[in-house]
Amino acid sequence: MLRLRPTRLLAIGGVVLAGFLYWKPTQSYMRTNRELQARNAEVRALREEQARLEQRIAQAGTGGQLVREARRLGLVKPGEQLFIVRGITDWRKRH
Repeated sequence: MLRLRPTRLLAIGGVVLAGFLYWKPTQSYMRTNRELQARNAEVRALREEQARLEQRIAQAGTGGQLVREARRLGLVKPGEQLFIVRGITDWRKRH
């Protein structure tokens, strides 16, 4: 039968105790690290969206883009008359 000396038994007990005491902090660290990675990904996505929106704002300030957007919304310039034409897709299919 294998006999363990008291010093070895104490050392093994110390290692087991240390592992037990580090278990919770290690799990907490891993969970926090995963949350940090998720937040960093979210920040990257929001920065990309912000850059796209800033680009749209910059383009909307230009005359041509502003006029196209206004026409798309159905706005007309002062003095112009609005005409609503229906059936354009059908006409295009026939011609």
